Amino acid sequence: MTEGNTAAIVLAAGGSTRLRRPKQLIQLAGETLIDRTVRTAREAGCSPVLVVLGAGLPGVITHSRLEGAIKVINRDWQQGMATSIGRGIEILQSIAPDTRGVILMTCDQPAVTPRHLQALATGTEATASAYAKRRGVPAYLPRTSFPDLLKLSGDHGARDLLKHARTIKLPGGELDIDTAADLAHAHQVIGHTAVENKSTTHKTNRIPSS
Repeated sequence: MTEGNTAAIVLAAGGSTRLRRPKQLIQLAGETLIDRTVRTAREAGCSPVLVVLGAGLPGVITHSRLEGAIKVINRDWQQGMATSIGRGIEILQSIAPDTRGVILMTCDQPAVTPRHLQALATGTEATASAYAKRRGVPAYLPRTSFPDLLKLSGDHGARDLLKHARTIKLPGGELDIDTAADLAHAHQVIGHTAVENKSTTHKTNRIPSS
């Protein structure tokens, strides 16, 4: 581990109730959504990359690669996203105590790119993605925010911590795959560019370490 790295925590423990099948394993341009998210974080230079799993655990582990990622199990995933954030931060602090900050991500936002994650982490303050007239994830939070992240509860995630955060626009960020209609739209607007993006991301810069 390099001191001062920016970590990533992929929140992928949810039950996909509206989609009625594990969204983690949905295929988009030849890879699962969860593998796409892990790849994006790694290509951005995030280290370590933690993936918090819960619902459908055996199937997700069996049918995804999660290459280079650390699997974190959240047995309390039904109590809300905050439990996944807390579990991820606990493990992160134990394995990488010198991490400068963390990018919180979900696995159902296919518009996220390595370059966007790099932009989020260029500063030292909390930085959220901006889309659909709101702040959201992916979001960068510095290490000084970890105690507050551990205090979160329910299913609101880090929303309250991002109320006054600086923002970086994320084109297409409003597309998150919760329904069959969302998935069809993702195939239309993302699918045909995903392979091209995979071949060009090596030209991007890495997230700087402090």
